[in-house]
Amino acid sequence: MRWGITLPMQGLSLPDHRDLVAGLTDWGYTDVWSAETAGVDAFTPLALISQWNPGLRLGPAIVPVYTRGPALIAQQAATVAGLAPGRFMLGIGSSSPAIVESWNGIAFEEPFKRTRDTLRFLREALTGEKVTATYDTFSVKGFRLDNAPAERVPIALAALRPGMLRLAAAEADAAITNWLGYEDVPKVRSVVGPDLELLARIFVVPTEDAKAARKIGRFMISSYLTVPVYAKFHEWLGNGPLLAKTQELWQAGDRKAANAAVPDELVDRLIIHGSPEQCVAHVRRYVEAGLTTPILAVVQPGPDPAATLRSLSPRG
Repeated sequence: MRWGITLPMQGLSLPDHRDLVAGLTDWGYTDVWSAETAGVDAFTPLALISQWNPGLRLGPAIVPVYTRGPALIAQQAATVAGLAPGRFMLGIGSSSPAIVESWNGIAFEEPFKRTRDTLRFLREALTGEKVTATYDTFSVKGFRLDNAPAERVPIALAALRPGMLRLAAAEADAAITNWLGYEDVPKVRSVVGPDLELLARIFVVPTEDAKAARKIGRFMISSYLTVPVYAKFHEWLGNGPLLAKTQELWQAGDRKAANAAVPDELVDRLIIHGSPEQCVAHVRRYVEAGLTTPILAVVQPGPDPAATLRSLSPRG
């Protein structure tokens, strides 16, 4: 069984992760997955972690396909793959209009096609072959990696709804999903099939103070699940009625009321909280439901992050 962790963690500088990373495999973690929003980039932490612990599989979850040119994604992926031969999986996805348009000034157009085209380009480019091709959303002429990885680089595709999930099943090595409960895993699995590796980032608030955990969870849910791509995902999952009031208030500009309107039922479904034993048991439910690789994202790990991660490992 795979057991992943999202690094780096907020509140801990990147260099201060070194000792923590060194202990991960002893505690039972198999994977480290980075993230890229408004803090560290997706690749730099993985370059460091590749040298701090040679026993971990590494991957970015995810690299947006708009904010770097396709050749640059290939270059950065090949660089980290060279630092962790056979241990690197490249996670790519469309990201969101906020990151692509509002922060980077790039038009968020035809996300399905752009993601598909980038996947197809990377498939070829990471072999070291020269690529000259015209795709629907971009063209590449005469690109060849100087540092092509010695071992094949698997690619995971960020996917929420059926179209992208089917693309992952047909052309990628894995699918990465996000913001779902363990009850939702069978519906996703029914689209990608029984054999594709399915990864999911799972948010964990390690406290037995349910009121405090739900407060954090409501804020996270009202911030994320009002974004159209996630709202549509949850409509597909059948959670539309639970989110309807929050989305209505958010669109009206009443952020405080939108946050308060998130029901505890939804928080408890999407945000794991409780004792370490309860949290680990909850993560295992995802695996039992069909998830291949849980990727824990620990929110507020406390004054001793290493002890927190140790307690949330499959070995406890």
